[in-house]
Amino acid sequence: MQRRQFITLLGGAAAAWPLTARAQQPPIPRIGVLASALASDDPEWQARGTAFVQGLQELGWTAGRNVRIDFRWGLSDANRLRTSATELVALAPNVLLAGGSPAVPALQQATRTVPIVFANVIDPVGTGLVATLARPGGNATGFMSFEYSLSGKWLELLKQIAPRVTRVAVLRNSDLSFGVSMFAAIQAVAASLGVEVSPVDGRDAGEVERAVTAFARGSNGGLIVVAGGLAISQRDLIVGLAAQHRLPAVYGTRNFVIGGGLISYSHDPIELYRKAAGYVDRILKGEKAGDLPVQAPTKYETVLNLKTAKALGLDVPDVVRLRADEVIE
Repeated sequence: MQRRQFITLLGGAAAAWPLTARAQQPPIPRIGVLASALASDDPEWQARGTAFVQGLQELGWTAGRNVRIDFRWGLSDANRLRTSATELVALAPNVLLAGGSPAVPALQQATRTVPIVFANVIDPVGTGLVATLARPGGNATGFMSFEYSLSGKWLELLKQIAPRVTRVAVLRNSDLSFGVSMFAAIQAVAASLGVEVSPVDGRDAGEVERAVTAFARGSNGGLIVVAGGLAISQRDLIVGLAAQHRLPAVYGTRNFVIGGGLISYSHDPIELYRKAAGYVDRILKGEKAGDLPVQAPTKYETVLNLKTAKALGLDVPDVVRLRADEVIE
């Protein structure tokens, strides 16, 4: 999604209103958006932000006319996220949108009263963001990005596209509960597929590079990169290492494949942001965030990069090619 198109949709949402205009009309609702994106012009975020704004428009909310939208970005930096969250709360919004798992605790630290709708968040119960999926309680609810049981499909897909693989490194962050849980789900199906899986921690770029390089010294290796903010912030490094060491890799988000990775199986994050607009609409009309159930994705997609497959010397089976929702030639 082009930046120009996104800015056009906003219609100057973040611009200041003239004092005279404010005096002539009652205050309009205000939405604060905190995105834990790589950058404000990151193509993935542009697509997600556009989906959110379009979703609001379809429900009758037009930025600059009957609602104001203020955007802040975390740039995958915890300190920046906290600062941006504080700035948004200081603007006295009626509701907040948290884009991505890291954005939610930053906003909750800044406020426990302003309603928060999150999108693309992993394990909101396990990470303590909500009490339960059915009755979140507190001031946050929204749309989670993954169910752990589906993590095993990454390994199944890897074996389909690269049958020779017998050793798989699962790149995750063990400091986060979902990294541990996703590895457990992958491990549960490993024996039936004749694969030995090993957890590989990646807390920073140096650790990621050392771990992948050490693993790649063995033969018949493959890689699974679970979803998460850290992996996304190291996206180019990880894709480059997989290519350098000729490791077939399955990713938890499509942006890795767009950037040259082999294949991904994941939810549709764009749809989650469109749905988040619906919850924002309901809250602006009087419903409480804590009463709205957290929802799981209903649509998953496979994205395949045939150019990368060819570079790795892989003959992609028809079953994988036909299954793909998007194929990059």
